[in-house]
Amino acid sequence: MKRTVIVFGLIAGIIVTAIMVISMARCYSNPNFESSMVLGYASMLLAFSFIFVGVKNYRDKYNGGIITFGKAFKVGFLICLVASTMYVFVWLIDYYLFIPDFMDKYTAHTLLEARKSGASATELASKAEEMNKYKDMYKNPIWIVLLTYMEIIPIGLIVSLISAVILKRKSNDTLKTQMA
Repeated sequence: MKRTVIVFGLIAGIIVTAIMVISMARCYSNPNFESSMVLGYASMLLAFSFIFVGVKNYRDKYNGGIITFGKAFKVGFLICLVASTMYVFVWLIDYYLFIPDFMDKYTAHTLLEARKSGASATELASKAEEMNKYKDMYKNPIWIVLLTYMEIIPIGLIVSLISAVILKRKSNDTLKTQMA
């Protein structure tokens, strides 16, 4: 199981981090955070498709074609954890070394979008206060790590659950009696 988790977790991690770095670089030359977010979440789904591939590989290659829901979910979640940890680590490097003004740019973008959508002065003040709280949180690396994990882990959990439901397979004896 360890080999499967590491191999497929690294593949998923490389995909999601590479697209994140490219997206953030593009975002700084053309600050459109919405398209970057769509691309980011699409890349997470693409990367996490390797959870399905990894669980299927483990079931078929190393587990004799049999896997319980719990074991399939465990393999999927561990793949998710490897990829997500890579994502968080690369984000920390990217943020601290290359884009330390990210929260300033993101706050400005968020307030501009709120203004464009016709937010009232009260709503703008509320949104500015909310963004300032996030900027304060971003001064602490622990919060950066937690917020970044909260961005990616839920998607990996959902893909792990779906993969476990689809790929679970009982023993061959049980399958034969069910088919008869």
